Amino acid sequence: MAIITISRQIASFGDEVATELARLLGYSFANRKTLEDDLMKHGLSEEKLRKYDERKPGFWASLARDRDEYFDYLREAVYARAKDGNCVFIGRGGFAILKDVPGCYAVRLVASDEVRVGRLMKEFSWPEKKAQALVQESDANRLGFHKCFFNIDHDDPSSYHLVLNTDSLTPEKAALIVREACALTVDSVAEAEGLGKIGDLLQAQRIVNHVVFDLKIPIHFLEASAGPDEIVLHGVADSSAVIEKALEVARSMAPGKKVSSGISIVQDYKSYP
Repeated sequence: MAIITISRQIASFGDEVATELARLLGYSFANRKTLEDDLMKHGLSEEKLRKYDERKPGFWASLARDRDEYFDYLREAVYARAKDGNCVFIGRGGFAILKDVPGCYAVRLVASDEVRVGRLMKEFSWPEKKAQALVQESDANRLGFHKCFFNIDHDDPSSYHLVLNTDSLTPEKAALIVREACALTVDSVAEAEGLGKIGDLLQAQRIVNHVVFDLKIPIHFLEASAGPDEIVLHGVADSSAVIEKALEVARSMAPGKKVSSGISIVQDYKSYP
């Protein structure tokens, strides 16, 4: 019931390794199209996806409400796909979204610039200069994406359980290595604990998204921390009436759990549109 996240540089065999790994394990595979479809079901447009998906958003885009909508629904989509375990994720910050979840195994795939450029030249019949430009653009976008949404450096090896250089590895060999390393690292107790935690995270995120995007209750920076028995809402509002309305919604969506507020009241709070 493990969950494996694959973070990768462009042309490091990320898609190929993830596809083969899912096949070897008999796991479901949450790739770009899968998560895009999930996000579009929530009403996100293709334009919004192009603006934020593994890209470094511009200054104003990074402050816009669209940014929060993309990020909050992305988290819900990842939790929903992960809640039953036996899943391989690629990209979209999956390793960061599922950080500290027991039973989640994070993998980073890298390759040298020379090898990556050569692979792109071969795959697309491109000149070297064009391939180099794409490598640089992709690296910059993914760095910006992870900085903007997670405030992390995705190249930091300490963020992963396993980092593989695929310069001399086929996708099939790399997938075998990941499978064996995960099996040696993740046990059934961690898997069970992880699924319980993901269930709590999913419930909390659904509350946040319903309050903010469906009901449009004016609470800024709304987050919800959740455990087996309690949910706590955090954020900024301008009145106690608004907070109580959000708490009522949360209680209706989490029956049997204690729901409390850590929301701050700030009069005349202004935010960017």
